[in-house]
Amino acid sequence: MGQQETPELEPYFEKKLKEARIHFERALACKHTEFDNLYPYMHEHPQFFWYKRYVAWQELLTIVQMASELGVEWRTHFTEQQTVFIENKVLESKVLDNWFEQDKQKEETR
Repeated sequence: MGQQETPELEPYFEKKLKEARIHFERALACKHTEFDNLYPYMHEHPQFFWYKRYVAWQELLTIVQMASELGVEWRTHFTEQQTVFIENKVLESKVLDNWFEQDKQKEETR
């Protein structure tokens, strides 16, 4: 049997972290995600946006967990506050309200 090449883990997980972060942030902002395509009839239900955010959050946590287990640094891709949220693992209102907080502060000081 021929030996298969293994992709470098770090660039792979950096890409996956970026994709998961974008997916979560789009869900937070109530923007279109792939999840909308899976359940187009759910838009009429008020719980849809909470569930969409929860699914994106779980995806992000799963990729972070896998990166951690493989020794791939993930914290550098997030702000200090976002890292704390991820490490606490609970998607609560303060995560929803403050995920973009440092970005907002940067814009206000410009």
